Amino acid sequence: MHFKLLAILVFIATSTEAHPRESNHHLPATRIVDKQHYAEFSIQGAKRVMQTNGIPKHVVGEFPNRGNPHTITPQSQRYEWTTFPKLAQWITPIDRHLFGVALNGVPFDPETAEFFRGDPHSKWKLEAMTTRMARALDANHAHVQPSGAYHYHGLPTALIAELEEPFPTMTLVGWSADGFPIYSLYGYKNSINSNSPLVELRASYRIRKGNRPSGGNVPQGPYNGDYTLDWEYVEDSGDLDACNGRYGVTPEFPEGIYYYVITSGYPFIPRSFMGTPDQSFLNRSTVQNQPKRSFTDKDRQMRKVSPLQPKGH
Repeated sequence: MHFKLLAILVFIATSTEAHPRESNHHLPATRIVDKQHYAEFSIQGAKRVMQTNGIPKHVVGEFPNRGNPHTITPQSQRYEWTTFPKLAQWITPIDRHLFGVALNGVPFDPETAEFFRGDPHSKWKLEAMTTRMARALDANHAHVQPSGAYHYHGLPTALIAELEEPFPTMTLVGWSADGFPIYSLYGYKNSINSNSPLVELRASYRIRKGNRPSGGNVPQGPYNGDYTLDWEYVEDSGDLDACNGRYGVTPEFPEGIYYYVITSGYPFIPRSFMGTPDQSFLNRSTVQNQPKRSFTDKDRQMRKVSPLQPKGH
């Protein structure tokens, strides 16, 4: 497992050359949390259920540390999501809600609570993976909230090393709040042909060109990737849609399903839902109050969904 972890870290470090806005200055993950891991998965009726204390079994960074003064502590969380996900009429932004949960019970929580000049009313939200905040993330692209909750902002490196055999594979790493599966990095080159080669799937986002608009509550200067609004979705520039997902076959869904991907470049973890997120993940505000957008023609082409259940999950 240590060899695989090193191989994944080396791969991520080299692959991010194409995504220079991800910081490679992460804390080494060398210690085991001295708390008992608990994550119980079950299927109850039409829902999958995860009861977890959020403690990972894999190695983590040193917390607290200079950039993150919080200690990893057990949580008490119950997440539920549908076993029959459906595409919604609208794409729904996560707006700091949890995007999903990993198979080990640790949540995927890509956004931050940090804004320009500390103003929560500002639209200019800082990114965890592309700013100095990344130095407080460990090698699993994770850190700790004031509540003690350990959570991922990007690829869960050590978890992938535990799950992938051999490396690389198309690896199911978790489930989104709307019920669709989450995979890491790889997919089939031809999304509907499992005999086609595995490739690293590329997100379809890029840093905007030019300068940010002028104004007293706007960070001045060129777009550089530090803020969420510095990024824009460019249709067909990568392999994935605006929600960092696509339709295709997977080892667990050989007949095909819509699925999300955690990528090495922005947005890393998806920032919006194609389906309807379960309320158990929406613990900060209500999605209904957030702006939604309709699907593009490209989205519609990529959102076919099979009702079949995955094998063994």
